[in-house]
Amino acid sequence: MADRPTAVLAMRADVVDAVLPADLRARLEGCVRLHPDAITSGFGTPAARTALRDADLLITGWGCPLIGPETLAAAPRLGAVIHAAGSVKHHVHPAVWQRGISVSSAADANAGPVIEFTLATIVLAVRGTLRTAARYARDDLPGFAERQGGDGATIGVIGASRIGRGVIDRLTTASAGYRVLLADPYVSARTAAELGVHLVELDDLCRSSDVVTVHAPDLPETHHLLDARRLALLRDGAALINTARGRLIDTDALVRECSTGRLDAYLDVSEPEPLPHGHPLFALPNVLVTPHIAGCQGSEVRRLGTYAVDEVRRWTRGERLLGEVSAADLERIA
Repeated sequence: MADRPTAVLAMRADVVDAVLPADLRARLEGCVRLHPDAITSGFGTPAARTALRDADLLITGWGCPLIGPETLAAAPRLGAVIHAAGSVKHHVHPAVWQRGISVSSAADANAGPVIEFTLATIVLAVRGTLRTAARYARDDLPGFAERQGGDGATIGVIGASRIGRGVIDRLTTASAGYRVLLADPYVSARTAAELGVHLVELDDLCRSSDVVTVHAPDLPETHHLLDARRLALLRDGAALINTARGRLIDTDALVRECSTGRLDAYLDVSEPEPLPHGHPLFALPNVLVTPHIAGCQGSEVRRLGTYAVDEVRRWTRGERLLGEVSAADLERIA
């Protein structure tokens, strides 16, 4: 089929086969011509420039370089960017939308594992798992009356994002009977009622929650949203979970709070990321730091490729892209 559009893969070399294994590539080649040269190390090489010249669409993934004006000038036929991962904020320049190019993200596919990871972490947090494990290691196992459960705990959710709403849905239907608070300036009282949560100001959420889980986007106005003042509002023994972006929390202030043993923290993201070797957070028994693993990992990465292939098929048929991202979305997405 000579009239098939040409798709070019643009992602790190170690990502390509995991995201698009052979069977998914075969499905992809049923609707597009897959360019033989994947772009794995930048757009500046001669092979990359040739591939861009032929590209009707780019299928991007982790490690894709910035698609800015210079790249667009080298890709005169480009009609779509289909991202086989989550956020497009770090590699899709506004010039892409200005040229009328369609943009799609597999963020919906990536959200499921993040929601599950967050829920699992909330269950650990409401049970005081880190501090209990630290006592166990000291041969100081808490007695039965001291042990902590999760039933009726108050969970504060910051941000009714795609993932935030998924977490809320799981919390409000959980058998533990959680009381769920939400802080989000863009959510109305009516929407909060539909979600089954109590809409509160962020300061009140911090004061009232047993566990706070962060799901707000990384924007200039959310930088250090949880600063020293707000972290001090958290009640003694509260836990903080961050699977969003590290910049939302003042790391130095969090170190000070956690160093006293007053707060527990479960951090899948950090500022800086990764944390440098020997950072004090690694040494605290009431802090768990994981290396940004809440999203699709290992066998789950295939979900991203499946979503992207389905989007490519929709695009070739002129159908609506389910994961479409507009320029206006950049102000509210992670």
